Amino acid sequence: MAEVSSTELSAAIVAEARSWVGTPYHHQASVKHVGCDCLGLVRGVWRALLGPEPEPVPGYSRDWGEVGAHETMLGAARRHLIEIDAAEVRPGDVLVFRMRRGRVAKHAGIMSDRRGPTASFVHAQEGGPVCEVALSPWWRARIAAAFAFPITCDDATRRIDPHG
Repeated sequence: MAEVSSTELSAAIVAEARSWVGTPYHHQASVKHVGCDCLGLVRGVWRALLGPEPEPVPGYSRDWGEVGAHETMLGAARRHLIEIDAAEVRPGDVLVFRMRRGRVAKHAGIMSDRRGPTASFVHAQEGGPVCEVALSPWWRARIAAAFAFPITCDDATRRIDPHG
């Protein structure tokens, strides 16, 4: 198998995220076509591309307005993903959102398209299935951090068939 390029790697991450579209929302779940939440989507893409999850997921509440100093989602993302400048986000990168100023960051999605005003991302949100939506000014204003998956083109060559 030929080595996977960074473009093919990004395309594989986006394709995997899009393959979850339509999965019903289910808090703390991560099973494609059965149920997931926003973190479950990211976890599912991780498993598809990298294998087993790096750590058990602690229980967490649905409350986007949660107050506290402990940034559980950002902490886990910083332990296992590669933090990047949010202005440099590309398809296949993970976005973490802070839904309310002064609250903890508790929402995530995967960038799917970066073409200017038509930029979009895939996410799961209570009340609907996994979907791809515009990265509108409303969403952009809530980005707390951005991350890349810690997978290299060499690693991906063993897991992804770019011609398949």
